[in-house]
This record gives sequence, C-alpha cells and structure tokens, in this order.
Amino acid sequence: MFNMKCLLLILVVLNFAFTNDPEKKVTKYYDEKYRPQYHFSPEKNWMNDPNGLVFYGGEYHLFYQYNPGGLEWGFMHWGHAVSKDLIHWEHLPIAIGPDDDSKDKSHATAYSGCAIVDENNTAGLQKGNEKTLLIFYTSWECGQRLAYSNDKGRTWNKYAKNPLIPFEKDDARDPKVFFHRPSGNWVMVLYRRPGNDEKKQGISIYTSKDLINWELQSHVVGFYECPDFFELPLDGNKEHSKWVMLGASGDYRVGSFDGKTFNPETGMKILDHGKNFYASQTWSNFPDGKLVQLAWMRGGEFPEMPFNGQMTFPCELSLRTTKSGPTVCKKPIDAISALHEKSLTKKNKNIIPGLRGNLVGGISGEAIHIKAKINPKNSDGFGFIVRNGKKEEGTEIRYDVNKKTLECMGGHAIVEPINGIIKLEILIDRSSIEIFANDGEVVLSSCFTPEEKDKILTFWIQGGEVMVDDMEAYELKTAWRSK
Repeated sequence: MFNMKCLLLILVVLNFAFTNDPEKKVTKYYDEKYRPQYHFSPEKNWMNDPNGLVFYGGEYHLFYQYNPGGLEWGFMHWGHAVSKDLIHWEHLPIAIGPDDDSKDKSHATAYSGCAIVDENNTAGLQKGNEKTLLIFYTSWECGQRLAYSNDKGRTWNKYAKNPLIPFEKDDARDPKVFFHRPSGNWVMVLYRRPGNDEKKQGISIYTSKDLINWELQSHVVGFYECPDFFELPLDGNKEHSKWVMLGASGDYRVGSFDGKTFNPETGMKILDHGKNFYASQTWSNFPDGKLVQLAWMRGGEFPEMPFNGQMTFPCELSLRTTKSGPTVCKKPIDAISALHEKSLTKKNKNIIPGLRGNLVGGISGEAIHIKAKINPKNSDGFGFIVRNGKKEEGTEIRYDVNKKTLECMGGHAIVEPINGIIKLEILIDRSSIEIFANDGEVVLSSCFTPEEKDKILTFWIQGGEVMVDDMEAYELKTAWRSK
C-alpha cells in the first residue's frame, strides 16, 4: 500500500512538473505568438500569392503559392484550402506540384494562376455529374498550362497536351481567365514582357472559344505581374459599368473593354497604401455576383514561427465616384461579425484633451474589430495605439487633421472628411493591421510584430476637441478550431 501511494505521488509530481515546464507545454493548434487568428496562414512553411480563387458546390477554394520544404521562397507548389464562409478554413492536400518531375528551385515549378468552373464543359474534360474545375497556371520556363478536377477540387490532373501557350522567353506568367458575355469569348490576361523589353512590360489580353486554343489580341504597358481584370458597376449602376485592370502592387486603371482591347480612362491609382499588400486576386463564380478580393501580405515577418506568410482579410470591392474619379473601394466581408465577442459602443462623445480616461478602455486583446465615425472638430489629430503596453508603447494609427493624412507604420494616404466626418474600420490580428477609411476609399494593410504581453487598445486626441459620433469595438475569437 505504501509503495502504491509513493508511486502515485511521484506520478502527480512528475505530471505537474511536465505541464508547468514552459519548454514542455503543448502548443494549441494555430495559437503561436504571431499566428493570425482570423486571417489565413498555412499550417507550416512558406506561402505567397493567392491563386485559383473559385466558388463551387458551396465551397470557397483558396489555392496559394507554397513551398512544402521550408520557410523560404522556392520550389513552388499550389497549397489548397476550402471554406464555407471565408472565415473558417479546412486544409486540403497540395493540388499542383512542379512539372517534368522538376527538383529545381524555380524551373518547371507551379507559379501563379487562376481557377474557373467550366459550367458548359467547354474544354471537354468533364467526367461524371460534377462540373469540371479548371486551373490555369504558369509552369516556370515551360509556358501556360492547364490542370483539371472532376471531384470538386479534391484531386487534380494535368492536361495531356500542355502547354496551352508555349514558353517564348518573354517572362509571361500569372494567367487570369474569365468569360466575357458580350463577345462570347473566354478572356485571359497574362503578365508579359515582350521581347524581354522592360519598357514594354504589362498585361496581354488573349481570347479563346474552347479554353484550350488562345489568340493574342492586345497588350497594355505599365503593369507588373499577377494581373487581375474585372468589371464593376459605377456607383451601383449596372447599366454604367467600368473595367478595372490591376497589377500586383495594387496599381490599377479604370476604363472600358470591348472583349479584345482595354482602353484606360484614368491615370494609375493605388488600391492599398499600406506596407504589405501584394498580388491580390478576386474570386471567380462568387455568389450573388459580388466581387471579393484576397491578397498576400508580402514582407510580413513571423519570427520563430513554423510558417511564413499570411493573407489579407477577404474584402468586397465596389467602384465609386470620388474627387479623383472612379475609385475602387474595399469593405471587409460581413462574415467578420461571426467572430465578435466582447463589445463596446460609444455615441456622441465629445473628447477634450487632458481629460483622463480611454474611450475604448474596455476592449483589449490580440484580435479586434473597430468601426468609428469621428468629427475632428478643432483638433490637430487623433487615432489609436494598438497593442499598447504599460512599459512599451504600441503601434500608432494617426489621422493628421491639418495634413488630412492617415498614417500607420510608414504607410500614409490623403483622407478627406466627408460631411465633416472621418469613417474608419480597423481589423487588428496578431500580426497585421488593416485600416479602411471612408467606406474603403482609402486602405492601409500592414504587418507588425507586437509584444505578446501588450494588449491594450487606446484612443487618443491631440490639440483640440474631437466628437466621436459613433464607435464600436469588438474583441474577436479565433476562427481556428482544434485540429
């Protein structure tokens, strides 16, 4: 009996020592220090451009550039995940690997591209009742290629007669394909550098009747890689739509498109003024005709993490007339509300400098959603300090009233008050801050690496008074369930 009691005591002591040893603690799934809690990131290893965004059979597919062997760029495959709400994601096996059994870091690897639903079996690849999903991708130094799935994207076959467009040493890559109803043609936009002349680099437009044979129609200079090309109603008027041609850095022009040629009607504009927005794509076949975009947050840092890379939060796009002409605006999808937990609401609060107190003092944490309507009145500036600490100051979001600039982590842009009001919507995650001003007319998306212990959210003003017409703040729960 004595020996048994001693044994039990020893086991209890060992168990306590194991579970309280910081080096022995078991890490919760998707709960590392800089792991985004509601932005997409891979389970492990390197990730960059979003690829093949397509909706089919009640699922949103997200493919992405992926290195299954390490935390650095190279050896590109297509990672794959699906979601029913664009919030909660299920990881699936790698969809596409390098061609020709390549083991090279870049040659014949699976670079960026797109996916579509072949509703009418135009390519003739359907087998069974499920519509065929088609992936168009660049095999580096091997041309533009096609892969297809007959089982809702669970397995993929490469087209036997690849490439669709041969490699011509013109740096052609990153195809985006869509159907242009007025002309009855399929359209592919492709980044190209004709003749390897840097001055001619831009986006080429191809057309096809069968999704297999493609004919070059025109070329637009001034863009660099990962193109997207889409139509949006101007100010919600479907009878007055415009086309938007977009490059990897978020540079875009608005104009008209006749099925073969894009005619720009604006100068170059910038979709996102933050540090880390890159290579965005929009979902094909999105329900209700909405246009929803995702981008890679290039340059983000995730020290000592098992993964390297995260996406922006999905945003619905619209086209609005502003002082600078037709402007693409971004709004976080409404599904973010499914993650709301503790909330705080303030209305009609006149804030005077020097008074103690923090308007958002009841909200703290690593994942926060803020909506605010603020009248600057006679102040010099106002903003938030994110992930503020008692010893170390956090990251500042600042609106400079005199300069009319919104600033955060080196990103900045002009934001004009509308009817005297600055509207802000802010998404904070463990490693990113996304700011949407005046219903997404101006956006700043940036990554950061805050101190783990610092979780205070602070609202501040400078100079004179500020009227907070309305402010909502929510602590957000994780989107990741236990594995």
